[in-house]
Amino acid sequence: MPVGKTKGQGWEIGVRRTFPIATDAAWELLMTQPGLGIWLGHGVTGDFKKGDPFTTDEQTVGEIRSYVEGSMVRMRWQPKGWDFGSTLQMRVLPAKRGATISIHHEKLENGEQREQMQRHWSGVLDQLEGVVRGDVTEE
Repeated sequence: MPVGKTKGQGWEIGVRRTFPIATDAAWELLMTQPGLGIWLGHGVTGDFKKGDPFTTDEQTVGEIRSYVEGSMVRMRWQPKGWDFGSTLQMRVLPAKRGATISIHHEKLENGEQREQMQRHWSGVLDQLEGVVRGDVTEE
């Protein structure tokens, strides 16, 4: 079976990066602007509850499936132009030298889309790293 292909969930991708910040700071980075706008989109607040639908200014739509304050949000995620919803999970994990932000994306259509999402989520982590370094401010 090719890398990233699952038996029952289609294609999936996972990317992660450790940042030199505390886990609560990493969570705040993900749930407030500019971080929230980087990974999810603008026009959405980070006060998520299970079952809450959302729409971003960029026309990404979805629904919160699970939410654990400070550590995990899992959602149905469908950006503009996709005719299906996928599953996206953002997690913050403690690490020896800070906090790890982990992104897991599943129910992708094919290997090409998996590669596209791997580039996308790696770029998101690059942008979040820029915020941590102070290279990016409010948009």
